[in-house]
Amino acid sequence: MSRTVRATQRSHGTRPGHRGPGQGGQALVEFALVFPILITMMMGLLEFSFMFNALLSIGHATRDAALVAAEAGNASAADCIILQQIENDVTAPADPSRIVQVVIYRSDQNGAVYGGQENIYTRTGSTSCVLPGGQALTVPYSADPGELTYPTDSRCNVLAGDVLGGCLPGHDTVDTIGVKIEYRHTWVTPLANLVSLGGSGTTLVQSNAMRMEPVL
Repeated sequence: MSRTVRATQRSHGTRPGHRGPGQGGQALVEFALVFPILITMMMGLLEFSFMFNALLSIGHATRDAALVAAEAGNASAADCIILQQIENDVTAPADPSRIVQVVIYRSDQNGAVYGGQENIYTRTGSTSCVLPGGQALTVPYSADPGELTYPTDSRCNVLAGDVLGGCLPGHDTVDTIGVKIEYRHTWVTPLANLVSLGGSGTTLVQSNAMRMEPVL
């Protein structure tokens, strides 16, 4: 008798792993609720990755450009060489065509523009220079004459400065030269529309400054 009862109880029980009526629909509803959150998180991760890469790229470009500027000193083609270095450093997935402007400036000890001495180049048109070896170099940047307030021949790369080195007044020793890049990052995914970020992207700015290599 006891064997018959146990067999009957097992026959009316639910087999392990078997879904009862309505459980499949519940799982589908749960997935529908979680899926938008998952997609939003993935798009956010992608957006952050592309934006962070662009930030690192222009940061690296400003460091290299500041080093080139420090070594170029007051050479007439210095700005072209600096701008070309930036073009070489900003690579995929970042895009140099998204650079809005580059500022080459005399820097104070805090990395800010000193005395309004700066050259502002926008990424439009072109500028050509002649390198020391006679080779011409053209870069996809241009500047209005009024935005060139730090000409190359005014830069001091002599330790003695304006006292004995022949630099212009106000340059008591070698200049500290800075490079700033303004970059327009555009959204890669539809995340901006989903979370109301607004606009088509955001502006990234990085700068670096370095003391010029002195001529003894």
